Amino acid sequence: MGFGVYIHWPFCLSKCPYCDFNSHVADTIDQRRWRDALLAELDHFSDETRGLRPTSIFFGGGTPSLMAPDTVGALVAAVRRRWDCASDLEVTLEANPTSVETARFRAFRDAGINRLSLGVQALDDEALRLLGRRHSAAEALAALETAQAIFARVSFDLIYARPGQDAAAWRAELSRALGLAGEHLSLYQLTVEDGTAFAARGIAPSDEDTACVLFEATQEITAAAGLPAYEISNHARPGAECRHNLTYWRGGDWLGIGPGAHGRLGLDAVVQIRAPASWLAAVETAGHGIAVRETLDPADRAEERAMMGLRLAEGLPPDSEAWRVIVPAGLERMIDGGFVEHDANGLRVTPKGRLVLNAVLAELLA
Repeated sequence: MGFGVYIHWPFCLSKCPYCDFNSHVADTIDQRRWRDALLAELDHFSDETRGLRPTSIFFGGGTPSLMAPDTVGALVAAVRRRWDCASDLEVTLEANPTSVETARFRAFRDAGINRLSLGVQALDDEALRLLGRRHSAAEALAALETAQAIFARVSFDLIYARPGQDAAAWRAELSRALGLAGEHLSLYQLTVEDGTAFAARGIAPSDEDTACVLFEATQEITAAAGLPAYEISNHARPGAECRHNLTYWRGGDWLGIGPGAHGRLGLDAVVQIRAPASWLAAVETAGHGIAVRETLDPADRAEERAMMGLRLAEGLPPDSEAWRVIVPAGLERMIDGGFVEHDANGLRVTPKGRLVLNAVLAELLA
């Protein structure tokens, strides 16, 4: 299942109105101080996890492409120095397609990044303005072209089920995206979470019926183009799946460092202090920014495994710990209704079931 290292950079140039991630706007950032703190956390966890072999590093945020490339390079080098990494270590950096960040792509490659995840989000300017993005469609296309010339592996994100978006418009946009894509696409339905600017403004995504139509169109078009869904929102050519995220979904261990980062080390759930200034002060005082560390009850761990694993097209293998919390009566109802399939290879959610995944999980885990 692999072992991943997640590094959270909490800063953005502005806060997108739909975003509920741990991201913050700061006037100035002391790159050296933040680099030293992130390196200190790697040191703190290195002895405990020394026997694990990293298969991936993921720089997320926030906007990690606002990190200085030498900060990224120092962190990648530290992971390689402290652990016996896989020879084909996947090192992903999330980036926005602004001209400033695009100019840094070559430096990020030289710092050790070998996979870029680009936050395109939409391919027309009106939608980008609605989503509060700082780039234009033209900048996004230029950034994608530059990224594909520099990195062997490039993914980009789109958000659909936007207000007023219909099936014809989404089909056209997705078809255009597939013509630009290489090996991987992340396609997320817009959700409006409490506490976001969209929620405060009363902006709502597409209604449920429209969202279902758009989801079904997404599955049809991506599969026909050779990028089927391997997870509910992620599509890839065979062999090009995001290795880091598969570690999460398959129930592997990962180390999370940086403000608000989560990790799983064996049965332990580790959560970092969320506020950037508080996290930074804690690391400089104690060598780590852990807010909570608790040992999960085996049943809770099994339920988490079920909820994550059933997002994958491959589903749960027959020997998964998740089976201890699957309710037989609920499983029978879901099989009879055509929402899941159960055979010698394990348990999978069907295309029909993926349309109502939360309801299926509620039945299976009730």
